[in-house]
Amino acid sequence: MSGNHSYTDRELLHLLNQGDELAFVEFYRAYRNPIRTFLEKFLKSPELSEDLGQEIFLQIWESRGRMDHIRSLHSWVYTLAKNKALDMLRRASVDMNAKAEILKHYHTVSTTTYDQVLTQEYLDYIQSVIATLPPQTQKVWQLCREREFSYEEVAEKLGISRNAVKKHMVRSMKVLREGVEKDFGISFSIFISLIGLS
Repeated sequence: MSGNHSYTDRELLHLLNQGDELAFVEFYRAYRNPIRTFLEKFLKSPELSEDLGQEIFLQIWESRGRMDHIRSLHSWVYTLAKNKALDMLRRASVDMNAKAEILKHYHTVSTTTYDQVLTQEYLDYIQSVIATLPPQTQKVWQLCREREFSYEEVAEKLGISRNAVKKHMVRSMKVLREGVEKDFGISFSIFISLIGLS
């Protein structure tokens, strides 16, 4: 864990569970900025990330005395933050104000190593969904999306019509949209913004 303090994570977890206020202050100082940065990878909005971070720390303090099941403080905090961020994205799917706030920041945040890791997770998910499609549809997707061929180029390469290529892509996007909404509970527009898929 980053930050200068006198406790290990294991000690912090034990003291937090006992309701030690000084330990909570140490914990807050050590984790506040990393968690806010982590949340921003999902939400892109500094304001929403700050607000959600405060909610998370409040929830952690209110959980004191009920943390015996936790084995790793670091893993638990980041899992909690990720779940909270996904909840926020789900709310944004139906709350236009929240959605606008999130999307406003998507292309203004610089790429970091974590951005790349998060994007790779989403790309791996896309691959797992596309792998369930018929082989020809997978080929069309790979050529159009991964190799950035035009519909005309794909049609010529595979010996099919441009209309057939379009139908394969429509099928792919429909399956992907349904998968995203089912597995992540967020709108497809937010998902494609997360990974920069146009």
